[in-house]
Amino acid sequence: MKARSTSPLAAAIAIVTASTLLAGCSSAGDSTGDATGGKDSAGSAPGPVALDFWGWAPGYDQVVDRFNRSHPNIRVTFAKTASGAKGGYTKMLTAAKAGNAPCLAQVGYETLPSFAAAGALTDITKYVADAKPRFADWTWRQVTIADHTYGIPVDTAPMALYYRKDLFAKYGITTPPVTWEEYAVDAVKVHAADPGVHLGNFGNDAYNYAGLAWQAGAKWFGTSGDTWQVSLDSAANRKVAGYWQDLLDKKLLKADPSYDPSLYSDMADGKILSDVNAVWAAPILASSVKSGAGQWAVAPMPVWDAGNPGYGNDGGSATAVLKGCTHAKEAAEFAGWMSTDADSVGDLIKVTGIYPAATSALSNPALAQPDPFYGGQVVFDVFRAESAHITTDWLWGPTMTQTSTDLGDGLGRAGTGGSTLPNVLADVQGKTVAGLKQQGLSVSAG
Repeated sequence: MKARSTSPLAAAIAIVTASTLLAGCSSAGDSTGDATGGKDSAGSAPGPVALDFWGWAPGYDQVVDRFNRSHPNIRVTFAKTASGAKGGYTKMLTAAKAGNAPCLAQVGYETLPSFAAAGALTDITKYVADAKPRFADWTWRQVTIADHTYGIPVDTAPMALYYRKDLFAKYGITTPPVTWEEYAVDAVKVHAADPGVHLGNFGNDAYNYAGLAWQAGAKWFGTSGDTWQVSLDSAANRKVAGYWQDLLDKKLLKADPSYDPSLYSDMADGKILSDVNAVWAAPILASSVKSGAGQWAVAPMPVWDAGNPGYGNDGGSATAVLKGCTHAKEAAEFAGWMSTDADSVGDLIKVTGIYPAATSALSNPALAQPDPFYGGQVVFDVFRAESAHITTDWLWGPTMTQTSTDLGDGLGRAGTGGSTLPNVLADVQGKTVAGLKQQGLSVSAG
C-alpha cells in the first residue's frame, strides 16, 4: 500500500488532553511487565505462562491451538466474545477498568485509539522493535501511539465486488461494473427486468460505509494543532452519500441488515446479485450461501475514476496487549508469532479470510490457492492488485465506538426510508462533535 507521512495514531495522542489519552497512555506504559510494579514477567513463575485471549474472528481458536502445541512454555486460552461492535469492545474495556482484562485482545485499528484514550493498553515497545520491519509501514502506525507500540498488526481489509456470474449473465451484465457509474446502470437494468431482484444490498455496517468514503477520499477525522476536525458532513462525504441515496430513492438496492440471515437468504434465492465487501467476507459468504458454490466470483470494487483507480479498506485489526498484563513479553511473543508464522498465517488466510499485514506473509502459499466456492478463482489476486491503490492516510478518531453505533443506526434508517443519508451524516457529525467535547477535547467541524 502507498505509504504516507501521516501517522494516524500519533496524531490522535498528540491532540488529546492530558486528562484523557495522555493519562491513559501513561498508565498503559506503567503496566508493562508486572502490573503491580514488580519485576518483568520473564522467569517470574514456574511452569507455562498462562495468557487469556479474547476475540471473535473464526480461525483464531485454531491458531491458538497450533501455538500451544509448539510453545510448551506459554499457554494461551482463547475465549470467543461478541464482535467488537456488538459488545466485545465494551466487555474488554470494562474488564480493563476493573483490573481483570485478558492479556491479549482482538482490536480493530479503528478502535485502538479509543482503547488508548481509556488507558486500556500495555506498552510492548521494548519487546517488538525487531518485528517492525516485517510489516507494512502503515499497519505498524496503526498500533503505535507517540512512539509506543501496543499490539501487533494482523491484517488489512481491501474491498471488492462479490457477484453471481450466472445471474449477471441472466440479466445481461456481460462484465462486472468497473465504475460506480456502470454499477448504477447495471442496477437499473436488473431492477427493470425484475423489480424483486436487486444488483446489490445497502446494509447498516458503519465500517463498510467507511470503506466507501475512504475510497472516495472523503475523510471523517483530521487534526490541526491540538484540535480535532470532524468532517463526516463534508462535500466529499455528501458526494458519496448522494450517490447511494439516489440508488435508494429509485428502489434499486435491497436494504437487508449487514450479515443478517435475511441477506444470505436473499442471495441464495437470487434476489441480491452482488455485495461490495472486504476480503474477510469471502469465507463468510461461502459458508452462508452454500447453494451458490461455483457461481460466485470476485472482481475489483467499482471505482470513481477508471483512469485513476482507488479502492477502499473495510477493517484491519491488531492483537493488542491490554492494561494489567503481567506477562507482556510472552503476550508480545504470541502476537508476533500469530501474524508472521507461515502455518498460523495460512490458517488465518484460509479460515478467517485475512489479507496479511506482515510483508513476509504476502508470499504465503494459501494466498495462491484456487477457491472452489468462487469457481476455482484465486480470489486473493484481486485484493493483492487493489492494495497498491489504497491510500493509507485515513485517520480514525477516538470516539469510533460511539460514531460507528450512531452511523450504523442511521444507515439502517436510510435503507428503510426512515431518513436520508445526507441527514444521517449531519446527525452523526453533530453527535461526534458533542462526544469529543464531552471528553474535554478541542474540536471543530470541518
